Amino acid sequence: MADPGGNGPETTVDRQLEAKILELLASRAATSTICPSDAARAVGGDDWRGLMDPARDAARRLVDAGLVHVTQRGMVVDPATAKGPIRIRKVPQRDGG
Repeated sequence: MADPGGNGPETTVDRQLEAKILELLASRAATSTICPSDAARAVGGDDWRGLMDPARDAARRLVDAGLVHVTQRGMVVDPATAKGPIRIRKVPQRDGG
């Protein structure tokens, strides 16, 4: 998520990837996950492969914002150190009270 401190996305594609990740997750069950490639394909069309690293970066920013978790084999992992395939899921909502 873009922020005034300059740590957020700097391009339209970065913002599109963040928005698409959140949109894709919103359309799924609370415990469902998506692959960064789902967002890359939705934003990049036929040229989606070049957006894989930016999609992973978008997921990292959304983790930093507290909106999503990055997982591997069903376990939450640190996206800064995760190697290999990752999945993205919504942060579980806490019941009010």
